[in-house]
Amino acid sequence: MCTTEIIAFANANSFFEERNACLLGLSVDSNASHLAWLYDIYLRTGVKVPFPIIADRNGQIARKYGMISSDVSNTETVRNVYIIDPEGIIRLILIYPLNVGRCIPEILRALEALQIADKCKGSTPANWTVGAPLIQPAPTTFNGLLERSEMVKNEKNGMSWYLSFKNPEDCKENRIESKNIKKLEEKK
Repeated sequence: MCTTEIIAFANANSFFEERNACLLGLSVDSNASHLAWLYDIYLRTGVKVPFPIIADRNGQIARKYGMISSDVSNTETVRNVYIIDPEGIIRLILIYPLNVGRCIPEILRALEALQIADKCKGSTPANWTVGAPLIQPAPTTFNGLLERSEMVKNEKNGMSWYLSFKNPEDCKENRIESKNIKKLEEKK
């Protein structure tokens, strides 16, 4: 992680905690270098990093998760982000090249999309934002297809039986308030 990213994640930690997500850093640097780095950040910015950073000196963890790309470097990790669910299943991987920093609002949006899609049993469409409709699962029977076609015709909530939308209102407890994301973006 670069210094700007560690500060951005530290500043956004409460947004992740509100979503029952825990941040965890991984670096191939030593614990002593992590302590010096975090202390330097604190002295220069006043930011305290509230989450652990694992020292993976031999790169064993980084290699298992595909974070060291021999095409790029044999020792430097690429900037990966993993969203791992409570069952330990990797649900999303974002891979940033060494020269591109992570985008915290996008990571939060992706986390929110996963949570609300799971809770509401739907999918998020392209460019989905918080509070926008979800795609309903397509019917699996011919009768379901006929019912969905009639619903789309009457409610005008889609394009066809296979692409219709539902409002995520039943899932409000998982919603990120848009103003919170705006606050996060303003901190940049």
